[in-house]
Amino acid sequence: MSNNGKRKPVNEEEDDDEEDGNERDLEAWEKAYADERSWESLQEDESGLLRPIDNQALHHAQYRRRLRSLSSASAASRIQKGLIRYLYLVIDLSKAAGEMDLRPSRMVVVAKQVEAFIREFFDQNPLSQIGLVVIKDGVAQCLTDLGGSPESHIKALMGKLGCSGEASLQNALELVHEQLNQIPSYGHREVIILYSALSTCDPGDVMETIQKCKKSKIRCSVIGLSAEIYICKYLCQETGGLYSVALDEAHLKDLILEHAPPPPAIAEFAIANLIKMGFPQRAAEGVISICSCHKEAKFGGGYICPRCKARVCELPTECRICGLTLVSSPHLARSYHHLFPVTPFDDVAPMLVPNQHRRPKSCFGCQQSLLNPGNMPVRCVTCPKCKQFFCLDCDIYIHESLHNCPGCESLRDSKSVN
Repeated sequence: MSNNGKRKPVNEEEDDDEEDGNERDLEAWEKAYADERSWESLQEDESGLLRPIDNQALHHAQYRRRLRSLSSASAASRIQKGLIRYLYLVIDLSKAAGEMDLRPSRMVVVAKQVEAFIREFFDQNPLSQIGLVVIKDGVAQCLTDLGGSPESHIKALMGKLGCSGEASLQNALELVHEQLNQIPSYGHREVIILYSALSTCDPGDVMETIQKCKKSKIRCSVIGLSAEIYICKYLCQETGGLYSVALDEAHLKDLILEHAPPPPAIAEFAIANLIKMGFPQRAAEGVISICSCHKEAKFGGGYICPRCKARVCELPTECRICGLTLVSSPHLARSYHHLFPVTPFDDVAPMLVPNQHRRPKSCFGCQQSLLNPGNMPVRCVTCPKCKQFFCLDCDIYIHESLHNCPGCESLRDSKSVN
């Protein structure tokens, strides 16, 4: 009704609703820019004009801070790391995961970040295995058993997206405790919980379950998507895990990827002992055989256990027949870089290099120019051992993916030839 007592036409009411909706969208649109605070990145040059924002430099600066913190922690004390990890990723798909404070929803954003984490996890931990658990409707469901195939985990998760009911922290912990309690003593047992709810609907005493996980040496970490919760913080403190609350999508990505590198080994597991491993050969193509992991006949492919000759589909895994840990030699070799990481490179200011010589005009790694369009030097880094110069992209690629310095390797090869 209007102020003079007349009823508005239906079309006018619909127009008002659309205008209100546009105003709400505009507020969210403006809020996104306010949260990013991109104006703080603007800089002025000598003439007072605005310089373009160098996103590459900003990303590289964040990476350097993270690398320095990791290297300083490793240098402070020699830390043994758990290279053989058995990790369960627990994802909260209760109705709280449908909240739209993260666009388009918490569930979609979490699924996207979990996919990136799984791929990064297996890249950095080739000898480890992951399992997926979801909690919804007050129960915990095991989506995938422990395995080393990232594609199978991602496919299973994307096919089960949907949020409903309440979350039960105790049921999730009971399920992963039952699964991880069977892991060999040399394996590091871990749980990462992505928790959206503000409460937990448990059938019993969750404190007893937490003590069971602590007794079984299961390290539990929680990443909250709503607010800090006492029971989650207590769980992490008791089991030696990390507890954090994501502020936005970018912060959530950083928090999840912090769990990708191998954590420090638990004292009881840090004792050196021998681990029996088998290096299986590929099964003959064109032959039908029964897969021991899926209990079904498959045509060609797979691997043959060297001890009992059983067939498995993927590596790394444990033979379901004889219990032998099966890995490939590349998996073992790729774990080497965690024991001897590449030394952090030194920053080089865009000016002449000491020792009376100019720095090279191109990156030693990718051969891209180290000069800007005005033929002036740009920021780069140099290896403290081989003294070669690299661009910022190569610096990140060498430390996060390649794990070998091309300059040092070329020096080593030249010495071996001589």
